[in-house]
Amino acid sequence: MKSDLQKAKEIMDTYGDTCVLCRGDVVFTSTERGIKPLIEFIENHTDMKDFSAADKIVGKAAAMLYVILGVKAVYSPVMSETAAEVFKNYNIVYECDELTQNIINRSGNGICPMEETVKNISDPKEGFAALKNKLKNMGIFLSA
Repeated sequence: MKSDLQKAKEIMDTYGDTCVLCRGDVVFTSTERGIKPLIEFIENHTDMKDFSAADKIVGKAAAMLYVILGVKAVYSPVMSETAAEVFKNYNIVYECDELTQNIINRSGNGICPMEETVKNISDPKEGFAALKNKLKNMGIFLSA
């Protein structure tokens, strides 16, 4: 029997979703980029406790949001060292193909602004508030 993490990875690879969360027969997917789907799951009080996730890129910002969501495992092709540290601190199983020092912004010329936002924050709830504020200041509006 396939694990939830294997199932999430396969769905992401097959359908090109950016984010897939699985627990048994329950599957949530998103094609949104960045941390937006994770923030929306939190804002909408979507129950993600004990889900397993596959996500295209996971940095510290996403890792903090996965902690708040209560997932048990996360796979990403590319993960930052600080994300892995967050997962270790919160006993979340993680797998990645490439562990990198930093997540680079979409322009490829610096650090991701979400990573900069949480760089000196260790509490996931504080990180969540800072990230919501950053997205609002960037003119990215969330559903809730």
